[in-house]
Amino acid sequence: MARIPHLFLPLLCCLAAARGSVDFRADLNHPYAGSSLSTAHVIGHAARASKARAARINARLAHAIGKGGDMSAAHVPLAPLGDEGHSLTVGIGTPPQPRTLIVDTGSDLIWTQCELPRGRAARQREPPLYDPRKSSSFSFLPCGSRLCQEGQFSGKNCTGNRCMYDELYGSAEADGLLASETFTFGVQRSKVSLPLGFGCGALSAGSLAGASGLMGLSPGIMSLVSQLSVPRFSYCLTPFAERKTSPMLFGAMADLRKYNTAGPIQTTAILTNPAEETFYYYVPLVGLSLGTKRLRVPADSLTIKPDGTGGTIVDSGSTIAYLAGTAFEAVKTAVLEAVSLPVFNGTVEDYELCFALPSGVAMAAVKTPPLVLHFDGGAAMALPRDNYFQEPRAGLMCLAVARSPEDLGASISIIGNVQQQNMHVLFDVRNQKFSFAPTKCHDI
Repeated sequence: MARIPHLFLPLLCCLAAARGSVDFRADLNHPYAGSSLSTAHVIGHAARASKARAARINARLAHAIGKGGDMSAAHVPLAPLGDEGHSLTVGIGTPPQPRTLIVDTGSDLIWTQCELPRGRAARQREPPLYDPRKSSSFSFLPCGSRLCQEGQFSGKNCTGNRCMYDELYGSAEADGLLASETFTFGVQRSKVSLPLGFGCGALSAGSLAGASGLMGLSPGIMSLVSQLSVPRFSYCLTPFAERKTSPMLFGAMADLRKYNTAGPIQTTAILTNPAEETFYYYVPLVGLSLGTKRLRVPADSLTIKPDGTGGTIVDSGSTIAYLAGTAFEAVKTAVLEAVSLPVFNGTVEDYELCFALPSGVAMAAVKTPPLVLHFDGGAAMALPRDNYFQEPRAGLMCLAVARSPEDLGASISIIGNVQQQNMHVLFDVRNQKFSFAPTKCHDI
């Protein structure tokens, strides 16, 4: 284990004291809550954002394992980060300043836009910026701190014993200074205040679409989960088209057995990538079925390769699922055989297969067999129609599964948030287990 610089010990002591009490519930805001966009436009925007996110995830991994992976906006499609996932309202500082952060299981850095020193201004104007001068618990992290020394950033520089970072998110870029602060989480009687290292900075390019920053929940060193040694967390996403809040639970409250489920609780492993510090929550997807028909998918098309490419992750920010080439083709072929509707001959941006619905008929009237994800150990996640089809406009029913980007060198398969809707999913980080059960999420 790396030696921890003495300058960071006070913060670690505080964190250690807090670890026994990281038990709380939070409500996740829908990415389009309050938006005037129609449901069809929301679905279309989210599909576009998913395409950008899949490209960013693949480019980041490819870059980390030396397979190329250009993270610049020229190679990653444009989409506001705020379109990519649910958000969480937290209190930052003492007294708490309420700010909204996008929850991201694919990022580890926690950051918010701030009123920066020396007159530098963030680009955000609404909502108001977090102001560290109004907090009694704010302090900058020194260059010798563990988070500065071991954190993985797109760029890093130390001047005047302050740790400056730069982080690329495809078309967006955030930079600032690492600091420590008290964050207040939870709702009603389950609120807790915890010290965290975070980025106090600015969004120098791109858009957050109304949010203030990001809350990283990945396995990486900078995330809330890693900093506080959170043993487990869970969330249950309400149907995407309904735009309602969704419950998220941490610590002892994240226990699927405590809540009513609509099916059995199933469990598989959380895997690590052998070639790099794991950014994502990998799961051992080994096969797929459509209804009772097992599809001919080579198992190695879904597994992590020794060089770090491939594999399947569970992601909070993508609405579309992405599968490596051979797996996607197997699903597409099976869907074409199972759905007795004419294929739409036109082009629908961000979807690879759409069907034309009869005049006056909505997707809700169409019956389809479940798409089943098979995991190592026997666990099987059965996706009903609404978890793998979408209606991006009247008269169209489109497959919410696409081919993983292959030109960026990583070919990761992604289980997105629409596939997880009305599914209570639990990440047992301590024991490296992933559990799930179909659930009416608005009842939790």
